[in-house]
Amino acid sequence: MGLKITQTAHYVPPKVVTNDDLTTMMDTSDEWISSRTGIKQRHLAQGEQTSDLAVKVANHLLEKANCPAEQIDFIIVATMSPDYLTPATAAIVQGKIGAKNALAFDINAACSGFIYALALADKLLTTYQRGIVIGAEVLSKLVDWQERSTAVLFGDGAGGVLVEQSPQQSLIAEDLTAYGQDGQTLTAGYQPLDSAFNQDQTAVHKHYFEMDGRAVYRFATHEVPASIERTLTKSKWQLNDVDWFILHQANGRILTSIAHHLGVAEEKFLSNVAKYGNTSAASVPLLLDEAVTAGNIKSRQKLILSGFGGGLTAATVAIIF
Repeated sequence: MGLKITQTAHYVPPKVVTNDDLTTMMDTSDEWISSRTGIKQRHLAQGEQTSDLAVKVANHLLEKANCPAEQIDFIIVATMSPDYLTPATAAIVQGKIGAKNALAFDINAACSGFIYALALADKLLTTYQRGIVIGAEVLSKLVDWQERSTAVLFGDGAGGVLVEQSPQQSLIAEDLTAYGQDGQTLTAGYQPLDSAFNQDQTAVHKHYFEMDGRAVYRFATHEVPASIERTLTKSKWQLNDVDWFILHQANGRILTSIAHHLGVAEEKFLSNVAKYGNTSAASVPLLLDEAVTAGNIKSRQKLILSGFGGGLTAATVAIIF
């Protein structure tokens, strides 16, 4: 038994913030942002939490599949921007959609989170019949809007898949890695010690994204191709067997560098980073659904899905869609 993706869906908040809009908030320009990141705009939540975005995706999946919520066995939400530390975002989703028979939990592997969650779902489907895997983020609440080196990068959104047990395995191989020794390269959401006996007054700004951009770029352009190559070896695929590469949408220059490193035509690397910016765990499923809806991805095509980012982490799966 194995995993089969039977439906895809995504949701982004309606508010669009362009690069030109950001010039009224900080010292930047459309040319500066576009040339360094490939990003032209991003969607930002207003009055919607991470769970709200995830609920919209879950309901869309159920509607497309004509599947009652009671038939869902598990819900996994990959996020680094949950509503609360507890309850889990997945538990909130479970309650709001009425999936009363589903177990529910979150996973935080930042921008690799959806890939990690998909690999876990594959294991759960040896026991369970059907589940929902969602990547959802409201990263705007972790952004210092006066810090242009990070503020221009991130957006809010959610994407997800309905997965079902199948006699024909479609997740062919996986490569999940972590590099915790380099974790301070990219941080956000610091939880300070703050009690009557132990107060940390120096770390207030650590709530927001802090990033060594050059180090993250080096990590992504070296470790992601290595992860993809290991996954191809495990799957016994050649590079030219892959129909599409669906990578985390961190930065257009990173995607170009990875394609060149692998010797693959950039046209095989689908991208929507210009429209949405970096949406962390949401970026891979969001791009996947757009490509499926547009008819680019078709049944039985071979896909490489890969995420990379905070942790530091990198994760890749080979899937026959």
